[in-house]
Amino acid sequence: MRQILKLLKSKAFYIVLSLLLQVVALILIITYFSSRFQVFYFFMLILSVIITIHVCNRESDSSSKLLWVFLIMAVPVFGGITYLFFGGRKIPKALMSKDRQAYADYKRYALQNIKTLEKTNGKDYTLDKMISMAWSNGYYPVYEDCETKYFETGEIMFHAFMKSIREAKQFVFIETFILDQGKMWDSLLELLIEKVNEGVDVRLIYDDFGTITHLKENYEQYLNSLGVKTYSFNKIRPQLAVQMNNRDHRKMIIIDGIKAYTGGINIADEYINTKERFGYWKDMGIYIEGKGVEMFTISFLQIWNYQSHQNIRYEDFLLPDTAFEHIRGKGYIIPFSDSPTDDANTGKNMHMNMLNAAVDYFWITTPYLILDTEMIDALVLAVSNGVDVRIVVPGIPDKKLVYAVTKSNCEYLVKKGVKIYEYTPGFIHGKVCLSDDVSSLVGTVNMDFRSYYTNYECGIWLYKTQCLDAIKKDLEHIFEQSHLVTEEECRQVNPLIRYYRNVLRIFSPLM
Repeated sequence: MRQILKLLKSKAFYIVLSLLLQVVALILIITYFSSRFQVFYFFMLILSVIITIHVCNRESDSSSKLLWVFLIMAVPVFGGITYLFFGGRKIPKALMSKDRQAYADYKRYALQNIKTLEKTNGKDYTLDKMISMAWSNGYYPVYEDCETKYFETGEIMFHAFMKSIREAKQFVFIETFILDQGKMWDSLLELLIEKVNEGVDVRLIYDDFGTITHLKENYEQYLNSLGVKTYSFNKIRPQLAVQMNNRDHRKMIIIDGIKAYTGGINIADEYINTKERFGYWKDMGIYIEGKGVEMFTISFLQIWNYQSHQNIRYEDFLLPDTAFEHIRGKGYIIPFSDSPTDDANTGKNMHMNMLNAAVDYFWITTPYLILDTEMIDALVLAVSNGVDVRIVVPGIPDKKLVYAVTKSNCEYLVKKGVKIYEYTPGFIHGKVCLSDDVSSLVGTVNMDFRSYYTNYECGIWLYKTQCLDAIKKDLEHIFEQSHLVTEEECRQVNPLIRYYRNVLRIFSPLM
C-alpha cells in the first residue's frame, strides 16, 4: 500500500497520467469531428497524404520512413496528426537556436594543432579518415600526448574518479544521465560538499528523465543549497512535445580541466554492483589526462550555458598549453560530443568509420542492438569482406521489449555471419568498440536509434594509445564468459516468438 501511495504522489505518475489524458482527448476530438463533419474527415486524409509525401522525401534513415508511412497508411485519420506530435526528429526552434549559439561559441575554441596534423597526415588511412570526419561533423580536434587508462568495471572507475575528485583544486564538473540515491551517490555527494567547503567550484548536470523515478521534485534546489551548483536537463513536462524525447545521455567527470572520465557508468548503485538488478552489471569506462580534456570542459559548459541561460566564459576554465607540457601519452585521441540539434550523427559515424576501415576484426559491446538498415548492411558487408565482426549483448535484459528487438536483429545478423555473444553473467551496459589492435571507441554511444539520432552523447576515439591492450584483454575475457549464439539456436526459435519480435522490430525507430 505504501508503494502504491508513493507511486501516486510521484512526478512520473503525474506526467504519464497527464500525457494519457491529452492523448485520449486528442483521439476523442478527432473522432467526434470526423464522424460529424465530412469536410474535416477529408481534411485529415489529405493531411496524412501530404505528410506521407514529406516523410518519403525527408533526410532520414529508411527504417524510420518505413515505420511512419506504415502508421499513417494504417490509420490515415490519426496518422498525420500523430506524426506532427511525435514524428521525425525535428528539434524545436528555441532549443535549436540556443544549442547552435552555444555551438558557435564552442567553435571559437575548437582549434586543430597544426603540428599534430602534420604528424598524422598520411600516416594511416584509418587515422586520416577519422580526423577528417570528426572535424567536418563537429569541429572535434585530434590530440596527442594524452595519458589514457581503461576501466573494465564500474567499481574500479568509481574508486579512481573519487580519488581524482579528492585531489581537485579548481573545479569539478559532473554530467550524468541517471542519478539515484544510494551508497554510490551518498559517498560522492559527501565528497563534493567537502570540496565546496574547500572553495572548489562544483557543478552537476543530470537528465530530468533519467532521474524522474529516483529524486524528489525539489532535489535540484536542495543540492544548490549545499553549494553544489546543479541543473536538471530538459525538464519533463506534461505536454505532447517532441523535445521531451531529446535526453542528455552523456556521462562525464572533469577535474581541473586536466583530468576527465567517461563511459557507460551512471551514478547509481547497480553500476558499481553494490545493488543487484540483472545479475552482474558489467560496465566500462576511460580516463584521459592532458589537453584533450578541454573538449569535455567545453562540451559541459555548452550544456550548462544552455540550461542555465548563463554565459559563462569558456576561457575561465581552459588551461594554457604549458599546463600539459609534463604529460607524455602514446598515440592520438579524439574526444567528442554528439547533439541531436546538428546535422551530423557523430556517434554513429564513428562506428561506421571503424567498421568500414576494419581489415581483421571489429568487436563491440552494446546493451541494445536496435539498428537501421544502413548499419545492418555495413555489418554484413564487413563480414563478406572477411572481417571478424563480434557483437556482445546482455544475457539478462533490463527492458523486455527492447531486448525482443535486439534478439530479432541478432537472429538476422547471425545468419549473415556476424558473431553474436550473450553476456551470461548478467547485463552488459558498457559501450566499447575495438578494431584491428589500432583503434577503439569508449563512451556513451549504444548501437541504437536513440544514441545515433535523438540523445546527447559523448565518447573518446583512441588510436594506438597505451590502453588498447587492456581493452582487448577485457573484450577477450568477455567472449570467454559469454555464449556464442549459433544458427541452429536461431532456427529453433518458436515461429510465434519470431513473428512477435519481427513486428516489434518495425517500431525500432521509436525505441
